[in-house]
Amino acid sequence: MSEFRKRYAVIKSNRDFTYLFKKGESVVNHGFVCYMRPRRAGKNRVGIVTGKKVGNAVKRNRARRIIREAFRLIDPVIREKTNKRFDFVFVARAKTPTLKTQQILSLMKKNILPKLQ
Repeated sequence: MSEFRKRYAVIKSNRDFTYLFKKGESVVNHGFVCYMRPRRAGKNRVGIVTGKKVGNAVKRNRARRIIREAFRLIDPVIREKTNKRFDFVFVARAKTPTLKTQQILSLMKKNILPKLQ
């Protein structure tokens, strides 16, 4: 049962989101905006924001699911590539619900992995 345990934590507090928006390094592409910042210990943490411009509730939930699944797939690569841990906040864009998980994953690999060095 331990293999199904999450390897990342979820950011829930408004203070953490605000801190990352102000102090985090941002990566922008057509699928999402990512704010990231190194942290001292523990697991990688992720937070996902979807505004009303993304669409109705169904589209916003789809955008969150797609980003969450893509992050789940890239998290082991991040842990393997660097010993540091990071906080990530992903902001969904209007195009996000129309994209597939593999497309978001390739955007993450192309835009986020080079910045983690």
